[in-house]
Amino acid sequence: PRNANVMANGKAATSSVVEEVIEQKLADITTILHSSNGGKSRLHEDILAMVERTLFKIALQRSNNAKGAAAAYLGINRNTFQKKMVKLGIDSAKE
Repeated sequence: PRNANVMANGKAATSSVVEEVIEQKLADITTILHSSNGGKSRLHEDILAMVERTLFKIALQRSNNAKGAAAAYLGINRNTFQKKMVKLGIDSAKE
């Protein structure tokens, strides 16, 4: 139906704008973090951890620190959420 196409196009346009904003911000972040010391870069790993940690903190804040609700907000399993919290060094009591 027509409304579905309009909604899909609107979502695609929004995603495009969001990706542009993220690209601009990541360009700045990579400039700050990139090390030219000649060693193996950890840029990809470091940025993914930062993004994931930030998403988890936002999810916890928006769910009043309820891990199950935060996991659902992100669209992941609660057990996966808990394991990643530990890996990322996030303490939900402090976030």
